[in-house]
Amino acid sequence: MTETLRTLYPEIEPFDSGMLDVGDGHQIYWERSGTKGAKPAVFLHGGPGGGISPKHRRQFDPKLYDVILFDQRGCGHSMPHAELEANTTWHLVADIERLRKMAGFDKWLVFGGSWGSTLALAYAETHPEHVSELVLRGIFTLRKSEVDWYYQHGASLMFPEKWDRFIAQIPEQERDNFVHAYRARLTSDDRATRIAAAKAWSIWEGETITLLPEPETSNKFGDDEFALAFARIENHYFVHGGWMEEGQLIRDAGKLKGIPGVIVQGRYDMACPPATAWELHKAWPEAEYHLIEGAGHAYSEPGILDRLIRATDAYAGKR
Repeated sequence: MTETLRTLYPEIEPFDSGMLDVGDGHQIYWERSGTKGAKPAVFLHGGPGGGISPKHRRQFDPKLYDVILFDQRGCGHSMPHAELEANTTWHLVADIERLRKMAGFDKWLVFGGSWGSTLALAYAETHPEHVSELVLRGIFTLRKSEVDWYYQHGASLMFPEKWDRFIAQIPEQERDNFVHAYRARLTSDDRATRIAAAKAWSIWEGETITLLPEPETSNKFGDDEFALAFARIENHYFVHGGWMEEGQLIRDAGKLKGIPGVIVQGRYDMACPPATAWELHKAWPEAEYHLIEGAGHAYSEPGILDRLIRATDAYAGKR
């Protein structure tokens, strides 16, 4: 890069927050940061089940953005915790629309990484008229081949010692489908069984999403309550294929025509390999494509963070 890598914007407190009753027994926590009346945006976190953190809002210049962040159903501060009922991709797409209307925005920039990119694509392909721009990172479209790479055979070859810890929860006779085997344990009536499975599932991801170890990133995945929501909800979505047709999001990328976009992808992303990002770019050639050498999956990696902030700056008219 020809310029110094960008760092996060200074931390500021949200200027508004609350709980939104979205029906089906769910309430979602939302917060609004930046400057009221500035460029509208929505941030979609990963997982599913990952929740938001204060650092997420710091990818937007607070003087130039009016940004909504929210904990998706069942995670973070949303209630009920780790709930799987009425928790699907299309429930979340509807929740995003509720938040847009609540904020009074006509169009907004939609920003999502990892699972957040999946949800951003699902939302944008459903409501393209309300999307001004898309900023996507670590592309994941929830095809079976993508899930199998990370949870059956693929990433296992790169992290054999970590994979052994992941599969230790599952008896030999159930190892032909780890996602389904974990489902049985994550929905067990026994809390200890659920917690043990959730931590193993979550730690596998937390330890493999960065190119080099980042304790600050990986440590939270071992927390009981975080892991329970993260693993249960993520596994729930994977078991059901996101309630989408196989390959739907790339197949329907033509619906994004006319929406400016940026795709940011780490070269050595073990969770979401670059092949999917490249396929999306070919299906949606209007989007800028930035392959970051020397980077894995996490937004916190310097080259990825730099490019994401350049994108939000550019769409706010700063560059």
